[in-house]
Amino acid sequence: MAETITITDNRTGNSAEIPIDKGGVDAREWAKLLPGIWFHDPSFGVTSGAQSAITELDGEAGVLRYRGYPIEQLAEHSSYLEVAYLLINGELPTAEEFEAWRYEITHHTFIHENVRKRFMEGFHHDAHPMGILVSTVAAMSTFYPGAKDIEDPANLMTQVIRLIAKMPTLAAGAYRHSVGMPFVYPDNSLDFCANFLSMMWKTAEPRYDANPVLARALDVLFILHADHEQNCSTTAMRTVGSALADPYISTAAAASALYGSRHGGANEAVIRMLNRIGSLDNVETYIESVKRGDSRLQGFGHRVYKNYDPRATIIKRVAYEVFEVTGKNPLLDITLKLEDVALSDDYFVSRKLYPNVDFYSGLIYQAMGFPMDMFTVLFAIPRTSGWLSHYKELIEQDSRIYRPRQIYCGTAKRDYVPAVERG
Repeated sequence: MAETITITDNRTGNSAEIPIDKGGVDAREWAKLLPGIWFHDPSFGVTSGAQSAITELDGEAGVLRYRGYPIEQLAEHSSYLEVAYLLINGELPTAEEFEAWRYEITHHTFIHENVRKRFMEGFHHDAHPMGILVSTVAAMSTFYPGAKDIEDPANLMTQVIRLIAKMPTLAAGAYRHSVGMPFVYPDNSLDFCANFLSMMWKTAEPRYDANPVLARALDVLFILHADHEQNCSTTAMRTVGSALADPYISTAAAASALYGSRHGGANEAVIRMLNRIGSLDNVETYIESVKRGDSRLQGFGHRVYKNYDPRATIIKRVAYEVFEVTGKNPLLDITLKLEDVALSDDYFVSRKLYPNVDFYSGLIYQAMGFPMDMFTVLFAIPRTSGWLSHYKELIEQDSRIYRPRQIYCGTAKRDYVPAVERG
C-alpha cells in the first residue's frame, strides 16, 4: 500500500490525500487544495526543486553516490575522466568508450588565441584567478555561437566536451597571468591532471613531468568534488539553464555562485583559521571560544551532512600520501589536534558537527604549492562535469523555466504624491 499524507484546510474543511513518492510530495497537489498559498522556505532547505538521477546524498547516514556508485569505490579505483563520463552519460564506459572519451577531452584542451590574448591578458595583474575564470568561460559563448542549439544532442555533447577539456587550461592561464608568468600550452601526451600541473608549473624545461603521487592525489580530489547534488552552484546552473541559456553562460553562472565565500571559499577559511590558532597550545582555547560563540570552527559541519562527510575520510588519507612527497604541512598538527579535541567534546558531537571535505583539502592544495586564491578555481575544474550533467539532464527533462513564488511583505497600496507635497 502506497504511503500518503492527508492535509485539511481548516478554513473550509476540505481535505486532500497526497501520495509520498521517493520521499517527497507533489506541491502541485497541495496547491489544488490551497490555491494562492505558497510554501515559505527561504534558501530552499526543505524543498525539492528537481528530480535527478545523478547524485544520491544521504546526509544522516553519511552516504554519497554518483549514479549509484559509492564515492569510496570511485575514489579508490576510478579516475576523474571516467567519473566525468559516468556523470554525463549515466554509466561507466567500456574500454573503447573511455578511450574515445579521453581522446576527445585531450584534443579539445586548447583555447582560442583571442580568449587568451584579448580577454585573459586584458585583466589587471592582480585580478583574482576566479574572476578571470568566470569571465572567460562566459566569453567563450561568443566564440561558439552554435552552442545555443542545445536541443541537438550531438551539438550539446560537443560543448560538454569543450568545457570539461578547456576548464583546466583556463584555470592555469588565470593563475599564470595573476603572477606574471607566460602562458603554457596544453601537452596532449599527458593525462588530465598531469597536463593541468604542467600548465601550472612548467617554466623552461622541455617537458614537465608531475610527480605521479601528486597527480593521482589531484585526480582523487577532482573525483570528490565532481558533483554534490543540488548545492548553490548546481542550482544556479539549473536555474540559468532552465532559461535555455547556452552551456557556457550557464557554467559561468554556476562558477559565479561557487566564487562566493559561503560556497567555494570554505577551505580558504579553514587555512585562515589554522593560521589564527597558530600553535598546538592554542587549540583548546580556540575550541572554547567556538563554544562561547566568539569564533567559528571552519571545516566542521555541513548544510546536508549530519554525520561524517564520507569525502573527509578519503581526503585525510590522501593528505598523508601528499605529505610523504611534499613534506608535512606545518598546519597539520594543529588540524589533527583540533579534530581530536572537537570530536571528544559532546558540544560538537551532540550537534552532529563532524569534519567535512574542506577541513583537509586546503592543506593538500597548499602543500602542492597552490596559493589560496586558486582553491576555488581548483574546485571549479572538476565541478564543471557535475554542472554539465545537471544541465544535460535538465534539457532532456524539458523542465519549465525556474520561477519560484514569494510572500510579499512590503507596504500596502498607496497613492503617488508629487515631490513638492511630500513631507
